[in-house]
Amino acid sequence: MNLFSALEIKKYNLRNRVVIPPMARSLAKPDGEVTDELLSHYEEISRYPGLTIVEHSYVSERGRYSQNQLGVNSDNLIPSLKKLSEKIKENGSISALQINHSGPRADRKVLGNKPLAPSEEGTKKEVEALNKEKMNLIKEKFGEAAERAVKAGFDAIEVHGAHGFLLNSFTSPLTNKRDDEYGGSLKNRSKFPLEVVKEVKDRIGDKLLLYRIGATDHDTNGLKISEAKKLSKKLENKGVDIIDVSGGLCGSRPKELQEKEGYFVPEAKEIKNAVNAPVIGVGGIKDPKKANKFIKKQKVDLVAVGRANLKDPKWIKRARKELI
Repeated sequence: MNLFSALEIKKYNLRNRVVIPPMARSLAKPDGEVTDELLSHYEEISRYPGLTIVEHSYVSERGRYSQNQLGVNSDNLIPSLKKLSEKIKENGSISALQINHSGPRADRKVLGNKPLAPSEEGTKKEVEALNKEKMNLIKEKFGEAAERAVKAGFDAIEVHGAHGFLLNSFTSPLTNKRDDEYGGSLKNRSKFPLEVVKEVKDRIGDKLLLYRIGATDHDTNGLKISEAKKLSKKLENKGVDIIDVSGGLCGSRPKELQEKEGYFVPEAKEIKNAVNAPVIGVGGIKDPKKANKFIKKQKVDLVAVGRANLKDPKWIKRARKELI
């Protein structure tokens, strides 16, 4: 088994183990619609990977993170999203759309309103603590967004639960200070993300379901890998087909880890040992030999190579020549 071994998951065949991870390009129209520029970007970057995960798309206006972010919050966006999924699939890559609610990471200037969060305590800005009614509404928005992704022809949907966004802010004890059944223990902090996963799973039929987990906050008082392993097992039991391992409140590219390629692979390996579902490892991977080594040593099942593919969209083609 190596970087260019195929991987079959349910009815989907990934031609290799390289994943294009979701990377925000801020190229959508102001209403979240796909532009020709965004289409061209994905047409180029999806020519060689086994799986292409399209950047985080907001499930509701109150979940928007930035201007010109891709949206999946309206049926009006389905036709342009369909063009995007088709471009990726024409290239032979499995297509996934990541759906997200930015939660406390949102910018009030973008929202025109307070960002939403599990609790007022635990965040460094003015937020609105979610009540159960609004949580149920958000859960519904995730489900509706997933349905739109299916209608738009995507093979897979990835629920974003990392990088300090809403679902991750529930699982982290640093940002979740609730005193009801959604706060406190890991079981309680995981409750809302797992409810969202079930809502999405119930609406996508036989499509693949991915979850991007924030596996560590890199903080002694934050989410720890031991908890992330337990959460990953629960995600698998809820029907998640692939677990995509990244950072929690520390974000996707912590400065203190930048020197090491595959800096979240150790967490991914821990999670791989705890679940049966395929696991994606990530973290500034540039060297094809290192990427291949992670697969051959069975540290992970798939390797996400983001910035290197942005810099050189033929990275995978060159890697194949180098390794085979």
